[in-house]
Amino acid sequence: MNWNDIETVLLDMDGTLLDLHYDNHFWQEHVPRRYAEKHGVAIDAASSELRQRFASAEGTLNWYCVDYWTRELGLDIRQLKEEIDHLIALHPHTLEFLQAVRASGRRMLLVTNAHNKALALKLERTQLRAHFDAIVCSHDFGLPKEHVDFWERMQQVQPFDKTTSLLVDDSLPVLRSARQYGIRHLVAITCPDSKQPAKTVSEFTAIAHLHEILP
Repeated sequence: MNWNDIETVLLDMDGTLLDLHYDNHFWQEHVPRRYAEKHGVAIDAASSELRQRFASAEGTLNWYCVDYWTRELGLDIRQLKEEIDHLIALHPHTLEFLQAVRASGRRMLLVTNAHNKALALKLERTQLRAHFDAIVCSHDFGLPKEHVDFWERMQQVQPFDKTTSLLVDDSLPVLRSARQYGIRHLVAITCPDSKQPAKTVSEFTAIAHLHEILP
């Protein structure tokens, strides 16, 4: 990657800067456990039911919405997130990368699908806010990053040159929507969850961790 071609750096949060293990553990283990306890059902039955409900919302803004799942499941999702917030962790080399981009003088934006309540918790835990020129939350635009129109709405609030911008994200659907919109430099993260094996990615430039593309 030629950094001379890049003026703006757009960074995903969960799976890119932060270890996705926290989110995977939360939705796959912690929520089913609390759901089973509240409704008096077996953990396996709770997990099976929740998998179907989660799948039906995947790719939509509801999938990421703390308030939506609080209503749907009858659980205080924000409170449950706090119960295991000790698992929120930066990926290796995240700070090194952020400091290098900042030192290079480039504009840097955090662009996330995380709901504002989850975002606030993670920013408090990691102190990431100070590294960015701006933080863009898809919930403020009414569309997830997977939707190509999200980028146009973001453009109206945080203007950026598509040809000189770099997006790093662990989600292939997000990278595809950015490509469709015209963002030129796209990089996929293959190890979003430190407890899971690396993903195989062929359609985008792919890295395990951010130190591989330090400016």
